[in-house]
Amino acid sequence: MTSAGSAFALALLGGAGTLRRGDMDAERDARYRAGLRRALVAGRDILAVDGSALDAVTASVCALEDDPLFNAGKGAVFTRAGTQEMDAAVMEGRERRAGAVAGIFGPKNPVLAARAVMERSPHVLLIGEGAVAFCREAGLAFADRDHFFTEARWQALQDTLARGDDGESDEARRHGTIGAVARDRAGNLAAATSTGGMTGKLPGRVGDSPIIGAGTYADNATCAVSATGHGEFFIRYTAAHEIAARIAHAGQRLAAAAAAVVAELGRVGGSGGLVAVGSDGAVALPFNYAGMYRGYVQDDGIVYTAIYDEAYEAS
Repeated sequence: MTSAGSAFALALLGGAGTLRRGDMDAERDARYRAGLRRALVAGRDILAVDGSALDAVTASVCALEDDPLFNAGKGAVFTRAGTQEMDAAVMEGRERRAGAVAGIFGPKNPVLAARAVMERSPHVLLIGEGAVAFCREAGLAFADRDHFFTEARWQALQDTLARGDDGESDEARRHGTIGAVARDRAGNLAAATSTGGMTGKLPGRVGDSPIIGAGTYADNATCAVSATGHGEFFIRYTAAHEIAARIAHAGQRLAAAAAAVVAELGRVGGSGGLVAVGSDGAVALPFNYAGMYRGYVQDDGIVYTAIYDEAYEAS
């Protein structure tokens, strides 16, 4: 999966906490793939007319945030207290500008909140009530609790509470993050990541998604990365930046660097995966879990999607 020269590339993930193969019927499979396809097309259509990588990843992530199947925006999971706290980040690779938000509720598309922090403030990360107030001042669209509530997410919380744990006993609950990475025809890279976190997490918990260098990173000289998984490990091992460092300092190719980092995380208990795009347009989508909702599209415009360790489905 490579591309070169002035070609574009886009890869995205919809989380690594997939249903077990035995629970994934044809109808569910089709719904997830359709959601991934819509998000890929949203970004592809921007890149195909020489739009920016930043616009493309923002559009793709917005599409997934608006789809209740995925754990971000409309489909965000619930904390132990029955609230929803969302995190998001964006980063562009030319100047390495970045913006992020954590622990917010209200902005309809958290990724747009992160982008506003990058473009309209002198800061990189805003949290909680201050971030929400900033979003209101910036004129971002807000939504009410009914928009963000889904019965499936609420029931998942009840199941977690009934077991008396914090979600840690079920690995699938750690992996609900969406993200996109892209290279545009001008050679610029960008990454965007958004999540509702883990079902049953403690209120105030922040994972790797809004932490630049952990779950989100972009640098034109090396790569752009968006990750999903057990965020505490991705933070501790600065996973996204580690891939860029391997490319810059060890001369590794993108696929090898990304695969090595994901494998190393797995060995220490950091289950999950990521999507990455290199400065040459190569894409990598490694994971160390049972599956990962994912897909990519390159300059030929063909959309590829996959869920488990399988051949990609083209459309």
